[in-house]
Amino acid sequence: MTVVVGGAAAGARCVHATAAAACRGAVRSPAFTAQPTHLGQRFQNQFSSPWVRPCVSLGPHRRTTMSMSAAPQAAASSEAGGAGSSPSVAAVQQQQQQDFLVQYVVVRKDLWGSMGWPLGSVVAQACHASSAAMWMFRDEEDTQKYLAPENIDHMRKVVLEVKDEAALRKLAEALAGGGIGHKLWVEQPEDYPTCLATRPYPKSRVAQYFKKFQLSKAPIG
Repeated sequence: MTVVVGGAAAGARCVHATAAAACRGAVRSPAFTAQPTHLGQRFQNQFSSPWVRPCVSLGPHRRTTMSMSAAPQAAASSEAGGAGSSPSVAAVQQQQQQDFLVQYVVVRKDLWGSMGWPLGSVVAQACHASSAAMWMFRDEEDTQKYLAPENIDHMRKVVLEVKDEAALRKLAEALAGGGIGHKLWVEQPEDYPTCLATRPYPKSRVAQYFKKFQLSKAPIG
């Protein structure tokens, strides 16, 4: 520790030597504090000040203080790192919203195209397939969640179209091969397949089977 008081360079060196000896635990010279020097009473007051006197034991306290102040910083850094490594609540909620329960309904396009079925008849086929799939898989957990009172007003359905009967049957075979629960609706007594519907599934589970199909664009009226 060097204390410089506006005086001569020799006085500054004297102050430096004496303060250094005190910080090393050396015996303090009584002559130094007892005898007035050319530095005057100002230095004696400063050396006897509580801000200067603890220099012998201040070292450990400084180290302790630094350790105590470093601990919260380390803890904060650890918490920040932990927060970065784990997904946030918002991210989890967003993922859950994107992976909602949905029922896919697929209708033959040629029913209202080349065959000229009226809109009501086409809608009836979709309703038949949807209702039958719900009933057939009523014991599935996803079906029960889909039809739960708190979700009854928030159903999600995706209605798609395929070209003809051959395309509808091919899709039904792909779903059966993938273990996807569905109902191929075959109109009776004509024994005529018109539509299919899956049971409710998380979208991520079944969306891959329907990527190449377009939303149904059956004309209204």
